[in-house]
Amino acid sequence: MREGSVVLLSGGMDSCVCAALAARDWGAAALHISYGQRTEAREQRAFLAICERLGIVERLIVRNEVLRAVGGSALTDPNIAVPASGQVGPGIPITYVPFRNAHFLAAAVSWAEVLMASKVYIGAVEQDSSGYPDCRPAYYQAFNEVVKSGTKDGKIQIVTPLIGLRKSEIVRLGLELGAPFDLTWSCYSHADRACGVCDSCVLRLRAFHEAGATDPIPYDVVTDRA
Repeated sequence: MREGSVVLLSGGMDSCVCAALAARDWGAAALHISYGQRTEAREQRAFLAICERLGIVERLIVRNEVLRAVGGSALTDPNIAVPASGQVGPGIPITYVPFRNAHFLAAAVSWAEVLMASKVYIGAVEQDSSGYPDCRPAYYQAFNEVVKSGTKDGKIQIVTPLIGLRKSEIVRLGLELGAPFDLTWSCYSHADRACGVCDSCVLRLRAFHEAGATDPIPYDVVTDRA
């Protein structure tokens, strides 16, 4: 039986909730892309564990060498430090990986064509995010036009069910869906206990706090979440 959707599953909080939605509604196949990020082994473990918990059988793990090779991000270049949340200045932060989601979407759409899947899910979030340009609604509207013009049938749709939600709303939705937050990993720099001070950790901790829930993963530091 062919799966109805492909979900991009990094292993983080947002992609986990997105995968829970896709698995519930469309019969998902899950795609994980390693790209030389600092925590790639830990994220891959999270991906496999989440798939197991959600009952996603069709899985694909691929490696993208381009993003590590071009560098330019604290996530892929060991010579660029991951800043603490309070050290992130105005503009696009150094943790932005140049045009990363285009690489991810291209791989997902290619696999969707092979699987004859009609949808590609991605857990992009614009609200309460780090301000990455490839997480804006206009980006996905434009990419859908590319998919329409550049695929055999032109019928695959990229869907972003979380893009307009606050992070706390994503936590609440995940709890309603039974998303396995205990298996997820969001930290930019650590692979054993989350650092608690990078932008991703702080946004996540704040989201759980605002949702009135407890984040189930371990942290080295729990910052002021209000």
